[in-house]
Amino acid sequence: MTRSEPEPSAEPDPRRWRALAVTLTAGFMVLLDVSIVNVALPSIQRDLGATAGGVQWVVSGYALTFGLVLVFGGRLGDALGRRRMFLIALTGFVLTSALAGAASTPELLIVARLLQGMAAGLLTPQNTGLIQELFRGPERGRAFGLFGAVVGISTAVGPVLGGVILAVFGDPEGWRWVFLVNIPIGALALVLAARLLPKSTARLRGVARELDFLGALLLGLAVVGVLFPILEIEQGNLGQVWWLLPLAVVLGVAFVWWERRLVRLGRPPLLDPRLFSTVPGFASGATLGTVYFCAFTGIWLVFAVFFQQGLGFTPLESGLAVTPFAVGSAVSAIIAGRLIERWGRRLTVTGLSLVTLSLLAIAGLALLVPAAALGWAMLVPLLVGGIGSGMIISPNTTLTLERVPTAMAGVAGGALQTGQRLGTAVGTAVLATVFHTAISATGEDYPLSLTVSMVCAALLTMIALALGVAELRDRALRVRTTA
Repeated sequence: MTRSEPEPSAEPDPRRWRALAVTLTAGFMVLLDVSIVNVALPSIQRDLGATAGGVQWVVSGYALTFGLVLVFGGRLGDALGRRRMFLIALTGFVLTSALAGAASTPELLIVARLLQGMAAGLLTPQNTGLIQELFRGPERGRAFGLFGAVVGISTAVGPVLGGVILAVFGDPEGWRWVFLVNIPIGALALVLAARLLPKSTARLRGVARELDFLGALLLGLAVVGVLFPILEIEQGNLGQVWWLLPLAVVLGVAFVWWERRLVRLGRPPLLDPRLFSTVPGFASGATLGTVYFCAFTGIWLVFAVFFQQGLGFTPLESGLAVTPFAVGSAVSAIIAGRLIERWGRRLTVTGLSLVTLSLLAIAGLALLVPAAALGWAMLVPLLVGGIGSGMIISPNTTLTLERVPTAMAGVAGGALQTGQRLGTAVGTAVLATVFHTAISATGEDYPLSLTVSMVCAALLTMIALALGVAELRDRALRVRTTA
């Protein structure tokens, strides 16, 4: 138990639910920034003269640094205190949001987004840590359920809110308010957090020893080694950077070796390999989440470009076009939270099946329905996909972590979220590159390019579905074995 966590016998903080509301608001804001920017990318590209590959880094770069510092954020929260770390990270997020909103070049915007992602990654673990600190028993389960719903819903509603912001502030520089809107919300959250979050004792000695800097560097370079060649495909430069792909494999192997070495030395690794080898269901659940986030978060950039550049929609119309997915996800996530205990892994398998059918239906409609009517034709498949998505994210988090020992709970939560963020970075790069490459190859046939991208997303979702089915069978086998 860390010093920042009170004894289990302590009386519950009477302000705990108000404190949770503040931290979830901040958490919603930083997770929203994963997808809210997608609808603004065409405007950014026009205003700053950025390339398609450049604006993809605005999304992928944020998700990449977000994922790489999550475990660091958890360790720092343990050492410095959750309240103190929450306030520091939220301040950094507000300042980097201002920097992104004021960016005058694509390069400056990308740097601002990388820094903003780091601030988000430092803040997010404080949410789960504060839930563990403030809540006990059944209340803790309810609080984690709310956090899981925030994770799923925030990504789905991002394009809708982004479209509204751009409609209010207009072109050519309305995209800046996608970032600047974080400033008043973040400032209010800072004031309330300073009043409501419990204070704790800082522990500075030995903190540096608990942070796996080399592991983070190896993992980050390995992911960049995959991302950069993918983003260069559209520019026709893959022949110049192909060597990064085998280098990424070498770095990945080195990362695994280093993490295992840290475990043997008794030092905390970035991602504890024992979670994947000794905890039943963790490896399959974490991999399922990572693969699904590749598909789930990657489609929003494709939809934004398709609707705005392919069909001539305004940013608001583009955001509203995917509203059924957000609505379905929000409602389904709330209901799914009550069904996890009864349905278990069948819930995520059903959800993944619905998302797969939704993506394949959209792929077929893009070929069969005239472009002018395609937005309307996609409403029902998007609603079905949203319902399915709401049945996946929060339940998968709960099921993946349910067998994790208490002593490894914090590390396991960080590992799970790291996989989701890295999946977001890779998935956005892959699907956007597939879409833009198809546009170039088909002479700007946007419907056909959408079909190709949706089939690619469906294939990724099918991989997650196969993992879910395998885990469902394994769980049934474990039940029969222990009966």
